[in-house]
Amino acid sequence: MQTVSHTANTVRTGAGPGRARTSIGPAVLSVGFRPFFLLAAAWAVVAVPLWLLLFGGGAALPTAFDPVLWHGHEMLFGFVQAAVAGFLLTAIPNWTGRLPLQGWRLALLALLFVAGRLTVTCSQELGAVAAVIDVAFPAVLFVAVAREIVAGRNWRNAPVLAAIALFGTANGLTHLDALGLAATGPLGLRLGVATIIAMIGLVGGRVIPSFTRNWLVKRESAALPVPFGRVDVAVMATTVAALAAWVFASGSAAVGPLLAIAAVLNFVRLARWQGHRTGAEPLVWVLHLGYLWVPVGIALLAAAALTGAIPESSGLHALTSGAMATMVLAISTRATLGHTGRTLHAGPATMLIYVLATVAAVVRVGAGFWTEHYLSALTVAGFAWTGAFGLFLLVYGPMLLTPRPMAAACDQAPSAP
Repeated sequence: MQTVSHTANTVRTGAGPGRARTSIGPAVLSVGFRPFFLLAAAWAVVAVPLWLLLFGGGAALPTAFDPVLWHGHEMLFGFVQAAVAGFLLTAIPNWTGRLPLQGWRLALLALLFVAGRLTVTCSQELGAVAAVIDVAFPAVLFVAVAREIVAGRNWRNAPVLAAIALFGTANGLTHLDALGLAATGPLGLRLGVATIIAMIGLVGGRVIPSFTRNWLVKRESAALPVPFGRVDVAVMATTVAALAAWVFASGSAAVGPLLAIAAVLNFVRLARWQGHRTGAEPLVWVLHLGYLWVPVGIALLAAAALTGAIPESSGLHALTSGAMATMVLAISTRATLGHTGRTLHAGPATMLIYVLATVAAVVRVGAGFWTEHYLSALTVAGFAWTGAFGLFLLVYGPMLLTPRPMAAACDQAPSAP
């Protein structure tokens, strides 16, 4: 439990009876979601417009990455990685019953992330130094998470460590390409995408039906989501197998059928969560919308592999601009409201954030089909994307930067923000 003093900016944290620690410092360093949700949104606002300038020839960067690889790298290992770090550093204390990372340690981790963004951007001159600094972030995050899971004997969440390790490996593969040592950039991007989608399947498969059930129970609904069970395990196993085939054997004849089966199973899984009954609360239905992009993206990848008539980029962006970005915003808005003592309800500004993000995803996915208007579609998607995350910074930035009001009891770190 964590209490932020409104006057002295004092953060009191505890993990279990009789355990507490008081630290003096800015509220933004009191718990992991605060700095990293801010950094994720800020980089989203900077990186996409910059990419559009690079793509259109209106700018150049002193980076060793080619423009396409830089864009994919910074979306995955910049924007998404920051959001994942914020989620894990907030959720893990509740999983383990231990104190959260905060204060100067959290500040150093955030600075390491920022250093990665700067050095990758200037990697043409820095070379291997940029790779070392950038890959150091997931390595340090792995150590921090491993320490807490081992110390708390929380073996149930050990798969998170495998995901962090795979994500760090994927990052390293892109750097090998940028350094000219191996043509592993596309492999690294595919592995990064697959890892995050698997995490959405694992974590989302628990929190989405849980949050939905809580909301429906309050409204005395007779139909409730089916809890995590054998069907979910089967869907996850199939999805991981299909994504692994897509990553490591993209030319195989088995990839298309595997992806198609995984897409159907994920559609079925999502239907079991009663999302159609949550229309009155955007904070709940946006989680279902975010997960919907997973089977849509996998289905598009399957169609691309089976027919060749659909651009693979459309499936890829359904998983990234669709599933990842929507889930980042869904979790970030919900966590920020809940952990800063606000009512868990999406107001008009939050609704607009979700709408803009959805427009960005739909247009970006459609751009692959609209070849005659490709640049125009990218521009529209870029403006909508920047609007969504810019509005998040305007509305939620002050909540993330300032102490929790005294009227609210304490900053908690739930199993899923």
